[in-house]
Amino acid sequence: MALPKLLEDAAARLDEAAYRIAEVRTQAPTIPVLHEWLSAVTDYCLALSDIQRLNNESIHEKLHAIAGRLGIEQVL
Repeated sequence: MALPKLLEDAAARLDEAAYRIAEVRTQAPTIPVLHEWLSAVTDYCLALSDIQRLNNESIHEKLHAIAGRLGIEQVL
């Protein structure tokens, strides 16, 4: 899958998890509700991590493209 599509999917997962967190926070703290909250927070963190990783990969690709245009053979 292309990088922009992966980033878009991760952003959608982040929004969905944020919505789930907001919904759960309005409920009384029972074990099932806390389980759902933990699941939503975990999904949020994983999506956020994916977004960060994909952004870093995108920046890395752009730096290599710039280096190629400048004729630099090795990029640290």
